Amino acid sequence: MKRISGYILGKLIPLVMVSVILMFSGCTTSKGEGFAIYLTREDIPVARMPVLSHVEIAKQPVISIIDVIEYDEKTHEMLLTPSAYERISKLEVPVSGRSFVVCVNRSPIYWGAFWTLLSSIPFDGVVILKPVVYEEDGNSIWLNLGYPSQQFFTGEDPRLNAEVMKSLEQAGKLK
Repeated sequence: MKRISGYILGKLIPLVMVSVILMFSGCTTSKGEGFAIYLTREDIPVARMPVLSHVEIAKQPVISIIDVIEYDEKTHEMLLTPSAYERISKLEVPVSGRSFVVCVNRSPIYWGAFWTLLSSIPFDGVVILKPVVYEEDGNSIWLNLGYPSQQFFTGEDPRLNAEVMKSLEQAGKLK
């Protein structure tokens, strides 16, 4: 009997250890990071973004899938964690905007710009307005079209990109 239980334990312990290792390492890295918003590596001015064929992204996202609590595909509202919202609130954004790139697994999908309400410069792309003040209760930002209004937007709306929506859905973030 001792021989059988020793044999079972000898096989069971390594199996449990391998399962734990796979659970904590393989599951997250094999899928990639999913949806994320990055600043550009060289802080490329918004005016230069349309003429570039390739843009390098920063090492770390300014908003990662972990920062997103919920994404509403109808309004493009992103409910963020308090720490992510605070980070965006403190982001330095000049009146000419600050470029960002929406990525899935670090692959650029479309670009836009953080914008400030202090700006009188119109913009024809996707915009995330920088929150004016940090509000603990209102941790939402929106991916809008154009600044100061949608009338300034030109081109096709990239926000419902299938890869982006699939990534958000797989992460359980779509409203």
